[in-house]
Amino acid sequence: MPAQTSAGLGLRRSLLDALQAAPAGAFDFLECAPDNWIGVGGSLGEALSALSQRHPLSCHGLSLSLGGPAPLDVEFLARTRRFLDQHQVALYSEHLSWCTDDGHLYELLPLPFTAEAVQHVAARIRQAQDILGRRIAVENASYYAVPAADMDEADFINAVLDEADCDLLLDVNNVYVNAVNHGYDARAFLARLPSQRIASYHVAGHHDEAEDLKIDTHGMPVKGDVWALLADAYTMHGVRPTLLERDFNFPPLPELLEELTRIRQLQQAAHG
Repeated sequence: MPAQTSAGLGLRRSLLDALQAAPAGAFDFLECAPDNWIGVGGSLGEALSALSQRHPLSCHGLSLSLGGPAPLDVEFLARTRRFLDQHQVALYSEHLSWCTDDGHLYELLPLPFTAEAVQHVAARIRQAQDILGRRIAVENASYYAVPAADMDEADFINAVLDEADCDLLLDVNNVYVNAVNHGYDARAFLARLPSQRIASYHVAGHHDEAEDLKIDTHGMPVKGDVWALLADAYTMHGVRPTLLERDFNFPPLPELLEELTRIRQLQQAAHG
């Protein structure tokens, strides 16, 4: 398990050479999507194994579709469990969203904020935890429209966490993006989340489409307002392992490590 005070990077194939050559201590852990690595052999598989032996590895799923209408893919869950066991992964997370029906939609779609949806997704999270043999964390997702609602987002997240008895991966950038796009106070939203269930944090960059429209892209440096919100999260809920997400437009590794230094500075300030 990554230490509570730790900063990690996403294990992306485009970064493999740089991550393998990085000096000791450059990052504290790596995170990968098992969906993209299960069954991968050859030089890529050897690189993954070498990195997971040198660094703690966390996993963040992409395609489980916890909130979807189709039955959970139990065969995929069994393969995921073997992957997590093989690489000694203590922290596995997925999105509080859905992405499949008759097939993969290749998009993380929002859930309705309703009591019925709480029961539906919580039952599927419990099933997934049983098959995986471990607790999982669900990530608060970015969204641009709400299909239906009889409660607000914070109440929905809290209800799912309680009903499923699972943890939360708190994506601070998603909180900021949603707060701007839907007109709520990001710090007040953070304050309503349960500290005891927060397993880790994500931070990422977003695109400023307009003053009142932010797009969650993971393709840019983290913005100042998101750094400030991460500091607020540490103050409210405590320091947890924190991942810098970057999925494309990769700068040289030293630039990503500068952002990891910012995470470490905020963590140290929170402890101080």
